[in-house]
Amino acid sequence: MELSSNLTGIFLALIAAATWGGGDFSGGLASRRSNLFQVLVITSVTGIVLLMGCALLSGEALPASNDVLWALAAGLSGAIGIAALYQALALGNAASVAPTSAVLCALLPVVFTMLTSGLPGTTQLIGFLLALPGIWLVAQSGNEINEATRRKSILLAWLAGTTFGGFFILIAQVQQGAVFFPLVISRFVTLGVALLLLFLNHSKLPSFRRNPIALLGGLLDTSGNIFYLLAHQFIRLDVVAVISSFYPATTVLLSRLVLKESTTRRQWVGVVLCLGAIVLITL
Repeated sequence: MELSSNLTGIFLALIAAATWGGGDFSGGLASRRSNLFQVLVITSVTGIVLLMGCALLSGEALPASNDVLWALAAGLSGAIGIAALYQALALGNAASVAPTSAVLCALLPVVFTMLTSGLPGTTQLIGFLLALPGIWLVAQSGNEINEATRRKSILLAWLAGTTFGGFFILIAQVQQGAVFFPLVISRFVTLGVALLLLFLNHSKLPSFRRNPIALLGGLLDTSGNIFYLLAHQFIRLDVVAVISSFYPATTVLLSRLVLKESTTRRQWVGVVLCLGAIVLITL
């Protein structure tokens, strides 16, 4: 029974990684038609609609007051992370920003779970040690680093990774069985931040019909959040966070297949390390 539960959780976490990676890829394409903050508004609204529909269809009960607070905190943490990540990427230093934020958002839940629930099994711990450099290598874009803005972008990457890791930890604190309504609350916080960023950047509200790829990005990103919480109902938070953080591999693969972008040897080494980590974590 325990093995079946672990495999189910790992499978759901892999789906979360795949959908998050697809959401990042779609969001990147959508940003070529609209600015980043307009895309964030579209993806946030799309996510809210999807989550509300799922909540109503599933008959999920309204969240308890504690869950509302956890969801608000998670939404604020995730929104800060998105704002920091977008600002860091805008500096043109994606080669350092993406891997730094990806590794941090995986590492913090691992440390948190070890402190609160103890160490995982030996093979899982070795899997974590393989996964972190794997995530780093996969997320590298191969772009040249702009030394003039390197320090600022790295600080923003640390902020993004830390707050994304905070989202992983905070949203996982909601009670067992609560999935859709807590995510709705966190999405409303993200939407509020997105609208504020639009106002501060003097941008117009986006057109949903003119950028359908952003709608797809919102659906995929929100689906990743759903599968992440579902996975946590079967396995430890550190395992869910590490496996879900393999999402850059999906983005790289889609870029290779759809946009015919080249991939580096480092990225393929990262993919191999991530696959090895999955095997060890499963064992």
